[in-house]
Amino acid sequence: MKRRAFFTVLGGAAAWPLAARAQQPERVPRVGVLMAFSKNDPVAQAGVTAFSQALGRLGWVEGQNIGIDYRFAEGDPTLLKTYASELAGLSPRAILASPQPAAVALRQPTTVPVVVVFAVDPVGIGLVESLARPGGNITGFGAIDPPIMGKWLQLLTRCRFIAFYLPW
Repeated sequence: MKRRAFFTVLGGAAAWPLAARAQQPERVPRVGVLMAFSKNDPVAQAGVTAFSQALGRLGWVEGQNIGIDYRFAEGDPTLLKTYASELAGLSPRAILASPQPAAVALRQPTTVPVVVVFAVDPVGIGLVESLARPGGNITGFGAIDPPIMGKWLQLLTRCRFIAFYLPW
């Protein structure tokens, strides 16, 4: 009888880590958003709305299967640097930076992929090595030709640009 009890306890102890691991909640992927604007700025609000809608069309709903950490620096360069370091410390899957000053603040503190919106001269300010071969962890598009920007957004939507850079 003692032998049977011993093996029962031993088997239960061996199965315990599997049962405990199975009960852990699923980790929700996180994305960081760093904006140089104020939270109440109409441009910032429009950008956040467009970003949420684009993610929603791809099946990503904030609070359900994705977490988004927003930081608004209100045009303060010191806050941009602070928030850039803070977002990098959260280890998100990717960081969306808008506009150019936010991308500059993210240049050093992270190896996380950074998608930049509206960088005027990404090569000139040292965000990327060249437009043909950006290198590093920063990518995105610039405001080089405003009339063609609508076409860029159509192309990015058709190519599932967000899904490419956020491969969950």
